[in-house]
Amino acid sequence: MKFLPLLALSAALTALLSFGPSKAPVPQIGLVAPIDQDSLLHAAGFRMLGETVSRMVSPALSEEQFRQNLARIKKAKCKVYLCNILFTGKIKIAGPTVDNARVVAYVDSVFARAQQAGIPFIVLGSGGARRIPEGYDAQKAQADFVLLCRKMAVAAQRHGIMIAIENLNSSETNFLNTVRSAAEVVRAVNHPNFKLNADIFHMLRESESPQSIVDAKDILVHCEIAEKEKRSFPGVQGEDFKPYLRALKKANYQGNIFIEGTTSNPTADIPLSFTYLTKQLREVYAEK
Repeated sequence: MKFLPLLALSAALTALLSFGPSKAPVPQIGLVAPIDQDSLLHAAGFRMLGETVSRMVSPALSEEQFRQNLARIKKAKCKVYLCNILFTGKIKIAGPTVDNARVVAYVDSVFARAQQAGIPFIVLGSGGARRIPEGYDAQKAQADFVLLCRKMAVAAQRHGIMIAIENLNSSETNFLNTVRSAAEVVRAVNHPNFKLNADIFHMLRESESPQSIVDAKDILVHCEIAEKEKRSFPGVQGEDFKPYLRALKKANYQGNIFIEGTTSNPTADIPLSFTYLTKQLREVYAEK
C-alpha cells in the first residue's frame, strides 16, 4: 500500500477543507456617462462606462454616424458595457396605444447595432414610454407588457443582448415603480435574455426595502446607484448605501454596479464617487 507524502497529504486536506459556500465577489463599478468622458473615468479607476441608445446605437443614426461610434468605442479606454434609455417617450411600450410591430422592429435594429458594437447590456427604463394613462387598467397594461417584453427578449437573444428592466420611482413613471413589481414582470416573461436591474436610487426614493434585492436574487443581473436627494454621485452627499450593498452580498450577486446620476462637476465627482463607493463595498464585503 502506497502512502501520500506528508506535504501532498497536507495539501489534499487543505483542498478538501476549503470546499464550502463560495464568497460573493465584490462587484465591479461602472458609470453612466458620455463616451467623451472616457479618459476621466479611466483615470478615476473605472473600467466600464454606460452610454445611451440614442447616442450610440439608435436606428436614427446614419450608417456613417454609427461607424464613427464604432471607432470611438474601439478606442475607448473603458469598456462600453451598456446603453440605457432604450425608448424615448415617442414610442409607447405600455398602455392602449402600443404598436407591437413597431416596437419589435425598432429593438431589433437597436440590438443588431449593439451586437456590432460589442455592447452586451441594454437597460430598459424609459419612464415616459411605459407611462400608462390615469385610470387605465394596470393589470391589463402589465399582461400586455409581458407579452411585448417576451417578443423583445426573443429579438435580444437573436443578437446576444441582455435586456435589464429597471424599477423607476413614481416621479418618473406610474408603471413598475419597485424592484418587486419589475421582478414580477421578469418572472412572467420567463426568458433568459430578459432579467432585472435593481436601481438603488429609485429604491431609496420609493422607500423600498433592501430585502427586495435578496428576494429577486435569481433574476438580478444588473444594479445601478445614486444618492437619494439629488441623484448625485455616491459620496457627494455622503449617502450610506451599506444596507443595500449587504443585500447584494447576501444575494450572492454576480453582476456590476453602475453609478447613474447627475453632476455639475464631473472632474471632482467622478473620482470621488469611485473612491467612496469602492470603500463602502470593501467594508461590506469584508464583514463576517
